[in-house]
Amino acid sequence: MKQENTRHVLDRRQFLMRTGAAAAMLGFFPSVLRAQAQTAPKASEVVIGKDPRLLVHNTRTGVLETPLPLLREHKITPKELFFVRNNQVLAGGKTLEALPLAGWIIEIVGLVRRPARFEATELKKLPQQEVTMVLQCSGNGRSFYAKYAKKTSGTQWKHGGMGQTVWKGPKLKDVLEYFKVEVYEQAAKYLTANGRDLPSGTKPDFEHSLPWTDPYVRDNAILAIEMNGEPIPAVHGGPVRLVVPGYYGTMNVKWIGTLRFEAHETYNYNHTVRYRVPLYPVEPGKFSKSDYNFVNSRPSWHQKIKSVIFSPLDGETVKAGTVKVSGVAWNDGVVPIDQVEVSIDRGKTWQTAKLQAPDSPFGWTHWETYVALSAGEREIWVRAIDKLGRTQPLNGGIDWNPSGYEWNGADRITVKVS
Repeated sequence: MKQENTRHVLDRRQFLMRTGAAAAMLGFFPSVLRAQAQTAPKASEVVIGKDPRLLVHNTRTGVLETPLPLLREHKITPKELFFVRNNQVLAGGKTLEALPLAGWIIEIVGLVRRPARFEATELKKLPQQEVTMVLQCSGNGRSFYAKYAKKTSGTQWKHGGMGQTVWKGPKLKDVLEYFKVEVYEQAAKYLTANGRDLPSGTKPDFEHSLPWTDPYVRDNAILAIEMNGEPIPAVHGGPVRLVVPGYYGTMNVKWIGTLRFEAHETYNYNHTVRYRVPLYPVEPGKFSKSDYNFVNSRPSWHQKIKSVIFSPLDGETVKAGTVKVSGVAWNDGVVPIDQVEVSIDRGKTWQTAKLQAPDSPFGWTHWETYVALSAGEREIWVRAIDKLGRTQPLNGGIDWNPSGYEWNGADRITVKVS
């Protein structure tokens, strides 16, 4: 045993000497760091056509975040700047180019009297519904849980897993009527959407169920064929995407191939284990995804109320005196945003911001106000309140969940006042 330990020490010493000498000769560590920085892929290399300034979280499927300085520049987020969250990838789908409607087949099956199977070009014959809405990853803001509770699994999004876009296509209820699809309303409680993306490795295909009993699904869901006035880019779910305003992005299923009306939510892994949150508060770290079931948790459906400060930015230096603070707020569109409040004394007092009416119930409500800041390091907090009285918790960590979904804590920034 002693000889083996001695041999191990010698081998390790020789290894360190050799690698140290090599590092000295080649300038190893600085050059490696430089090489890594030079070879780190840009967003435009991960998804063809994207702005290279987007943050790259995942190169394999394509997960890109929009930095706030870029997001705040546009009322409608351009496709080049719009975030990307792909669980799986459609073959050839990591591009802003559009795929043709011709040859794309969609099926509507399940608890219906007359199933339908049609080419996507048929959707252009129906009345078109246009909706301006916030599309947001359910994990948007996930990184902030670590500040208040415990770091969660998944992409550590800040604020940029969202954007405001305009979607257009026929309402789903009009599609059903056009193809004479009669749903067994007493039995069909859920609409399950499945896209044509390819399963990744051993993971199951991606699909989600939405409550067909929810009027917002029945009345507002569309089979979108346009985004911002153009055919939907492949990476954003084109040629056909199920769009349900007010619901989290994961439920707006891309590359629609099949719609099933069912009596029960799908048992698909992505719906029963992933994209769920506990019904009741859980202690950080004491609850895992494997603990989820249909009794103790729910899917990430309706978006929670939320607000974000666009200006000034966190860490920015501003001049002492009167400072303009502005940003956006939104919810699931069930009722309007009623108030946005700003605090500069860590929540002791609040002042009401001026609101600008959104383009639709599902879009951003822009807000602004002016605050008096003295020299030093200062915090600015913001929270939104809607007409149902729903608001943002000052401690967003109370809604901690193992996957870090549905963050909606009051937004906080720190500025340096000179």
